Amino acid sequence: MINEIVVDVTPNEVSIAILEDKVLVEFQKESRNESYAVGDIYFGKVKKLLPGLNAAFIDVGYKKEGFLHYQDLGANFNTQQKYLKRLLSGDKKGASFAKLPVLPELSKDGKITDILTQGEEILVQVSKEPISTKGPRLTAELSLAGRNLVMMPFYDKVFVSTKLKSNEERARLRQLILSVKPKKFGVIVRTSAEGKRVAELDHELKTLQKRFDENIIRLPKAKAPMLFSEETSRMVALLRDILNSSFENIYVNDEVEYRKILDYVELISPEQKKIVNLYKGELPIFDHFAITRQIKQSLARTVTFKSGAYLIIEHTEAMHVVDVNSGNRSSKNQVEPEEVSLNVNLAAADELARQFRLRDMGGIIVIDFIDMSESVNRHKLYEHMMTAMSKDRARHNILPISKFGLMQITRQRVRPVLAIDTSEKCPTCLGTGKAKPSILFTDTIEEKLETLTKKLNVKKFALHIHPYVYAFISKGLVSILWKWKIKYSNKMRIIPDQNLGFLEFKFFDTENNEFEVTENVEIKQQ
Repeated sequence: MINEIVVDVTPNEVSIAILEDKVLVEFQKESRNESYAVGDIYFGKVKKLLPGLNAAFIDVGYKKEGFLHYQDLGANFNTQQKYLKRLLSGDKKGASFAKLPVLPELSKDGKITDILTQGEEILVQVSKEPISTKGPRLTAELSLAGRNLVMMPFYDKVFVSTKLKSNEERARLRQLILSVKPKKFGVIVRTSAEGKRVAELDHELKTLQKRFDENIIRLPKAKAPMLFSEETSRMVALLRDILNSSFENIYVNDEVEYRKILDYVELISPEQKKIVNLYKGELPIFDHFAITRQIKQSLARTVTFKSGAYLIIEHTEAMHVVDVNSGNRSSKNQVEPEEVSLNVNLAAADELARQFRLRDMGGIIVIDFIDMSESVNRHKLYEHMMTAMSKDRARHNILPISKFGLMQITRQRVRPVLAIDTSEKCPTCLGTGKAKPSILFTDTIEEKLETLTKKLNVKKFALHIHPYVYAFISKGLVSILWKWKIKYSNKMRIIPDQNLGFLEFKFFDTENNEFEVTENVEIKQQ
């Protein structure tokens, strides 16, 4: 299996696509104007206590306060809070981290009103991004994630990933970390640490500790709410979690991001730095790798997957609901209806496993498969779904098909489900309700070209148009495209763009920023 990562960087957002054998299996978008929330640590303030829910609202600077449940305070919260109060009071001697006394662990059945008071300052970490009308979900169990290790301040234990099957390797890593870890810091050893040498793990531990120490010294002068420690970008976090020897290529279309990714890959896996490639093609990077088409095919409400069968996916406030339909699929060679239903359901399970990762669907998911009368087939479908979701990094739980023919799945939700509008504007009126004569479309473009090149004297730019329009202006020995280049500028680039409507076009400057062509437009030129 060939695994690849494709990164599309635009002025407003960064989109990340993961491909398995050229098939899109994961897709993430991050606005360049918003920080990546999950993993961020905040110095916040208790806004309100909720005794009925045994929880509290914490002001961390969001529009809506974060939600902190008593169970998310963590066993060592008393120790953590005592250290924080000493630090804020200016007691440098009493705030020595290595000499910090360990207080009794919190009771699992305690009350939050006995632990927190309104207005109290507290360190919390975002565990789930704000979703819908809810604020972020918070935890007071702080952690700093690295490539091979996760460091947990105020703990003094070592945990080894249960995915490491070798008892000898688990024991080796446990003893290794116990010998080098700093006092009052707990460590979780990740699966990727298998086979790593002590020097490499020790260096990572010191890097994580330095990151914590550099932030903690700022607290005495800080005023809540304040960002204490920011998680790395989504791209770096993704590479940290998934990059392994199975990945053969990473493509990115922006030189700045290319350098960042190259530096990070060289840091965590030097032998793989050659797989990072800077894309310089004229086509939009997602069009070149056929990702735009897959996004529009795969993220719609109705998803066709095999021989006319299709899924209908609905997102509600409480859960996600999926209906499996056989569509116009017909049974050939007198195949029994039960076998047809089983085959469609098995194919649907494969597609659903991809959809969950692709849309990052979380929470409760209910699937209405095609009815099957034989219990052995229902069990076969359950086992197949378990296998199909084995690659999913998000924690999940799958229940067997109920007597109503429904399968229920819970999947870890840390951010809003990916929702992309795959519909397009009307190609005739572009959403205005008023249609211009389509025969004059090329005349409209030519007017803009004349304004840009003759009146504004701009020669180097890119014009994006729909692929069908591009085919039309390119046809013939003496094409419209050829005439435009001769008449206006041979330095202009005309690029087919699958994201545009039929009669839609956009101009971009040399730095890939979109602009409108008016009499007073200013264009940056190289």
